[in-house]
Parts: sequence; structure tokens; C-alpha cells
Amino acid sequence: MSAPINLNKVKKERNRASRKARADENAVQFGQKKDQKEVLKERLAKIARNLEAHKRET
Repeated sequence: MSAPINLNKVKKERNRASRKARADENAVQFGQKKDQKEVLKERLAKIARNLEAHKRET
């Protein structure tokens, strides 16, 4: 007789694998390249500096 298996563990492992596959697909579809992230970060920093420079002194 073979050893008993825990069906809950099998189900969780299968769900974990499907979530990982979906996450990988989304990373390919929606992910950004490193240089794109850096450009966006620089643009946001410039906007923040500009906003800070135009604040009123109270």
C-alpha cells in the first residue's frame, strides 16, 4: 500500500503554481524595463522639485 497524501497540500501547490504562472505572464505583459523606471523616477523627482520651488512662504 502506498503512503497517504494530503489532498489539501496538493491543491495548494497546484494553486501556487498557477498563480506563479499568471504572475510571470503579467510581468511580461505589464512590466517595465529598468531604464523606463529610471526615466519615470527622474521625471517624478523633477516635478517634485518644481512644485517645492513654487510653494509660498507662509
